[in-house]
Amino acid sequence: MTLLRVGAAPEAFTATARYLDGVRPEAAAVRLSIDEHARALVISRDQGEALRWPLDDIREVPDQAGRDVFALRLRDDPLQRLLLEDRELEPRLPNLDLRAPVTKRGQLVLWAIAAVASVALIITVLVPRLADQLAVFIPPEGEAALGEVTLDQIRSALDRTGVNPVPVCERAAGVQALDKMRDRLVAGQDLPTDLTVHVLNHDMLNAFALPGGHIVFFDGLIDAAATPEEVAAVFAHEIGHVVSRDPTRHALRSAGSIGVLGLLFGDFAGGAVVLFLAERLIEAKYTQGAEAAADTFAHEMMLAADLSPAALAGMFERFREKGAEADGFVAHFLSHPALGDRIAAAEAAVPAQFTPQPLLTPQEWQDLRRICD
Repeated sequence: MTLLRVGAAPEAFTATARYLDGVRPEAAAVRLSIDEHARALVISRDQGEALRWPLDDIREVPDQAGRDVFALRLRDDPLQRLLLEDRELEPRLPNLDLRAPVTKRGQLVLWAIAAVASVALIITVLVPRLADQLAVFIPPEGEAALGEVTLDQIRSALDRTGVNPVPVCERAAGVQALDKMRDRLVAGQDLPTDLTVHVLNHDMLNAFALPGGHIVFFDGLIDAAATPEEVAAVFAHEIGHVVSRDPTRHALRSAGSIGVLGLLFGDFAGGAVVLFLAERLIEAKYTQGAEAAADTFAHEMMLAADLSPAALAGMFERFREKGAEADGFVAHFLSHPALGDRIAAAEAAVPAQFTPQPLLTPQEWQDLRRICD
């Protein structure tokens, strides 16, 4: 590039550059000059007529990686580009950084609101409905596999060291006591799938159901229970969710929501998905109708097993006493506006003159409490 002074006249500008017309992928070599009278940049090409860009309408292309090329565009043309090796032309371009004024702000705001509302509608209405319909068609084998994979993800996500998944408690005497509890509850029941029970060696006060008949207890919940019947009441409640296939629908809804958000904000992959999905499933918040149905199921299952539904009320009361310190399963029940009604319903479900039968022997109860030792 050279700048030549001719007497007192403005400096004449000549240079070479590369030009992209927005149609062909390759850049063409061009020569540049300035028509001072017309205040235009003249772009001379080997083929085709010369182009004239008004100096006032030339803008710099923002966000150029490395800033090693001076990239220019025409104000009203989104495709054409002019690439220079240096910035010697910059002083001749008065509106280089001028941005187009925002017009129709009200319309833009309305479009933004509509976009947010559409995403909310998809996540809160469309995805749940599709998940509910899809859950009906998933075969039992697929549901069981989904539950197994999800459990592995949850165990890995809860690992504090990042090395080993949270272990499953398998002390033989404790497993036998838990099996006895399960067999007592499901005796005579026509369940849609076999139950697989897991106890995780974690102090969280929590229990939840996964797709395919998987029911997970945390050791912290067993430690917090005063009697085996209270554990059984929580067990029966989670079986109610399994029978209604609530975990499968919830897993599909969570996965669908992740997919929608991934399309909008970038691909969600790896540990972020695992942590998000694990959290959603551990702290599953079902609808009030689903929770009421699971409670009713638990009342009936407890009675059929000659156990008192009031045990569920006792567990709820203990959770409520923990107040702000509660998390996981406890926080879920505390956050429910009808907790008091659910406690009353569990107590009212006990028939008059009902005599419950012991569930576990004292030794079996101690074995269950030591299942993670």
